[in-house]
Amino acid sequence: MDHRELEAYFHSLDRSFFVDNDMKEYASLDMPLPIGYGQTISQPSLVLEMTKLLAPEKNSRVLEIGTGSGFQTAILAKMSAEVYTVERIEKLMEKAKKRLDSLNFSNIYYKVGDGSIGWQEYAPYDRIMVTAAARILPDNLVSQLKAGGRMVIPVGPPHLQELRLVTKTDNGDIHIKTVEMVRFVELKGKYGWTE
Repeated sequence: MDHRELEAYFHSLDRSFFVDNDMKEYASLDMPLPIGYGQTISQPSLVLEMTKLLAPEKNSRVLEIGTGSGFQTAILAKMSAEVYTVERIEKLMEKAKKRLDSLNFSNIYYKVGDGSIGWQEYAPYDRIMVTAAARILPDNLVSQLKAGGRMVIPVGPPHLQELRLVTKTDNGDIHIKTVEMVRFVELKGKYGWTE
């Protein structure tokens, strides 16, 4: 992955485009912001760091769990071949799709549903980005990761999680590295937290 290209695109994206009116004035700050429905847009520095960790390639097929505002989706779509993004909240998905369509992306596929079980239909994926905290590492997502693939996921209790880089070797072994402690909204569904 070309870090310079990533950084240039990241800095060219207007984050205020991805948040609603009353939050626009805070969009330049390096902090998470509410986007409604109990969800947030992550702080920009963390989005950039997680994208670098994920290291999508030009030919990567990426699964994104938690479309949210579409900000991370736009970066992934710019850096990879295809993005399959799953969002639980239909209204958020509709807003994100409208924003991303207006940026002329044609390589993003959308699904409303339980992201914690992934999107089996198009598996396996070269990269999986999870932008909500899982209670435990979801087996479904691990099984949808291609050999040689990478997944970035926050795992742990609701208020503080380990940001983990999960890699799968060519013979299917799983390696997990904890990068740092983070705070994400909770993943809902099979591997998330109850409503």
